Amino acid sequence: MKLRRQIQGAVCFFIAVTLLVQVFGCGTIIYPERRGQKSGRIDPGIAILDGIGLIFFIIPGLVAYAIDFTTGAIYLPGGHRSSDSMRIVYVDPRELGQEKIKEVLVREAGVPGDIQLEDAKVYVLEGSEDIRTMLADAASVSFRSR
Repeated sequence: MKLRRQIQGAVCFFIAVTLLVQVFGCGTIIYPERRGQKSGRIDPGIAILDGIGLIFFIIPGLVAYAIDFTTGAIYLPGGHRSSDSMRIVYVDPRELGQEKIKEVLVREAGVPGDIQLEDAKVYVLEGSEDIRTMLADAASVSFRSR
């Protein structure tokens, strides 16, 4: 009976330590919503916090890095560079014209106000999955400003 209690105590301790170690990484504690990311740009703040743990306590610091890389919590959200990011702007199609397009580009993308739209192309998209395909096709189109 005494051996059984010792085994139960050891199993409980092992489970508690395992659960505690899973949240030991700084990124996992601070940004739990990031867990599950596969790759991307590393968040320098989380890397520094994990590094501080590494400087003061070698084993916990290594564990923190291992957990944050394994869970993906060390990566910035989105997994791609800011130059690849896009913003969806909803505009009433009845208001859509050259002036409205210029207004949206200046306000949302920081494009110079004297942009010329003679070479602009309009694409009708059936869904959000079409956006990257159309952007790749339109990559050769450049905006000229006077």
